[in-house]
Amino acid sequence: MIAYPVSLSGQTLVFTDPVVETFSKNRQLRFWQREAGGQLFGRFHGSRIEVVEATGPRRTDRRTRTSYIPDRRAEQREIDDRFGRGLHFVGDWHTHPERIPSPSHPDISSLDDTVRKSLHAMLGFVLVVVGQLPAPEGLHVSVFRGDGIPYVLRSDAGA
Repeated sequence: MIAYPVSLSGQTLVFTDPVVETFSKNRQLRFWQREAGGQLFGRFHGSRIEVVEATGPRRTDRRTRTSYIPDRRAEQREIDDRFGRGLHFVGDWHTHPERIPSPSHPDISSLDDTVRKSLHAMLGFVLVVVGQLPAPEGLHVSVFRGDGIPYVLRSDAGA
């Protein structure tokens, strides 16, 4: 489990062990490994946002060493399915072939666009970029509110 305080809202974002394991097993540690990604689903417990599932990658995603384009229809099916089970879409994740990752301009504009076009009651959506180093050092975690500015979160090792 890894926790990230969200100073914008006073909430804490928590990635459960299965989610961290999904990030870890998809790291691009070899030159032939393509980017991978998926969606993040969670539950709200007061001020705690617990991310309990990371989906993907899917066979229908388009993936290269340096790009990841998800299957949007499959993503919508995942959102509909998980919502029926009480899970909320909270954001996206994908890998980068770099030790300590940072979001690209397309990453930022894509998630910002998703926030603006979505009907939701959240402050924003989460983006996790998974690098080559183990978590939490190899994770970039940020919140997007639709204003083009990523709000970078830092892990709370004591949580």
